[in-house]
Amino acid sequence: LSYYRLAVEEGATVVIGGGVPEMGAELNAGAWVEPTIWTGLADDARVVKEEVFGPCCHIRPFDTEEEVIELANDTKYGLSAAIWTENSARASRVAEAMDVGIAWVNSWFLRDLRTAFGGAKESGIGREGGVHGLEFYTELKNVCIKL
Repeated sequence: LSYYRLAVEEGATVVIGGGVPEMGAELNAGAWVEPTIWTGLADDARVVKEEVFGPCCHIRPFDTEEEVIELANDTKYGLSAAIWTENSARASRVAEAMDVGIAWVNSWFLRDLRTAFGGAKESGIGREGGVHGLEFYTELKNVCIKL
């Protein structure tokens, strides 16, 4: 919720959400937060630059593919990206250009558990899933003996 307040302090317009929903007497003690959409934030706003692990997003227009790639990559984090397009060539180009551990195209949070999952830059350490996950939990050693 501190990020929700920060977004407003930084100049966001709350399109929808922005707080704690009324869940009724039995559920009000839970940790609930409304899915939230913001507009109007500067490109250097903290909620744009940082990883906010909550149901929120900032929507900002862009003019070119190159511009949106530059904007999306202009952060020290890179866990994931979601790309929505009907153009498969564009989807491939943008996914390849994103500095992230996983890029979803026309989906989100869909993956084969046998494949690697993990972030880029300062988003996480190592990989989980498949043989890549095994490497995270092992300490490799090379012993060389001349006979």
